[in-house]
Amino acid sequence: MMTPTAIQMVGAVLFALALLHSFSTKYFEHLAHTQPRHAGLWHLLGEVEVVFGFWAMVLMLWMFALLGRTEAVAYLDSRNFTEPLFVFAIMVVAGTRPILQLAAALVRQLARFLPLPTGMALYFLLLAFVPLLGSFITEPAAMTLAALMLRDTLFSHPISTRLKYTTLGVLFVNISIGGTLTPFAAPPVLMVAAKWNWDVWFMISHFGWKAAVAVIINAASAMLLFRHELGHMAKRAPANPAEAPVPATVMGVHVLFLALVVVFAHHPAVFIGLFLFFLGFTTAYQRHQSPLILREALLVAFFLGGLVVLGGLQAWWLQPLLMGMDATAVFFGATALTAITDNAALTYLGSLVEGLSQEFKIALVAGAVTGGGLTVIANAPNPAGVAILRGQFDEGAIHPLGLLVGALPPTLVAVLAFQVL
Repeated sequence: MMTPTAIQMVGAVLFALALLHSFSTKYFEHLAHTQPRHAGLWHLLGEVEVVFGFWAMVLMLWMFALLGRTEAVAYLDSRNFTEPLFVFAIMVVAGTRPILQLAAALVRQLARFLPLPTGMALYFLLLAFVPLLGSFITEPAAMTLAALMLRDTLFSHPISTRLKYTTLGVLFVNISIGGTLTPFAAPPVLMVAAKWNWDVWFMISHFGWKAAVAVIINAASAMLLFRHELGHMAKRAPANPAEAPVPATVMGVHVLFLALVVVFAHHPAVFIGLFLFFLGFTTAYQRHQSPLILREALLVAFFLGGLVVLGGLQAWWLQPLLMGMDATAVFFGATALTAITDNAALTYLGSLVEGLSQEFKIALVAGAVTGGGLTVIANAPNPAGVAILRGQFDEGAIHPLGLLVGALPPTLVAVLAFQVL
């Protein structure tokens, strides 16, 4: 392990404080209810999406003080904010009424072919089919679709806390591993696919089919375990006059924008330009739109941007830790480390090291995606799911321990799939 500089030590301490803060958000939300005099401050500190952006601001203040304006600005300029920008754009586009109506119709149509009660079939498809669809529309888009549809079906009626956290854990794990059928959908795969020459066939043969098995087992297990609480999902929500069926042409335009944003995911100048045209289209045909989820998407982008800023100073201890392991150890090490840092950061650090064996590379990526559901910060799409679903939990906050407990069983299934199959 290299000797850290002063600013690297500050970055590590602030990163640790941000982690501690992210695990304490439910406590701050509780304070907001018990101490209404300062409710605004407690609500701000209880916003999990604000945590890393807040501590990134603290880091930059330290950097300005210790290094000066020129070096601080140069550090910010050296960070790559493509992923936060992409997640913002894809969340807004995927969360529109035309896309949701199309996805809901597709899921309900598929449910008719499953030999299961409608509620159970819908639950299974939202936790299995949509995460696997993420391999083609990207994981953030799949998370947005699945979370919004779960919110409007499963969470639309009172359900047990156990079902809430189990569903959240299975969703996060399945989204994380479900994007490994292709080399462009999962953030930790994106970081290494081009450099290591991993194409679609390589992904399917080494990751995809194993992930698909785990996704199906996880979704089916949760469905069977809570089968008695899923009946209300079969009931269609009462027709809302403000949400009339969207014309096929408008759906087609939305799908086109969604596809173009995905295709140009690595080129922010292109997909942000497309996004601005998309905003113009939604304004022109506002009668076919529900309010865009701009606030939720901005909060998620702020969260990821903060993670990019703080994460840039963690390589001095993360990289030597990873590189000191063999292939088996790196799989379990990456799974555990992913819980306390973004999994894409782990694979990115691995891509900087030359001469790694193919076995080591596969183990690193497999471990990174396996642990992607354990915490909010483990995988880039997770904050999107939290932003959409947290209002359905007690006091509007998702307890980190509850998520961890809900995600452990599906994570173990993913471990077995990647290690045994």
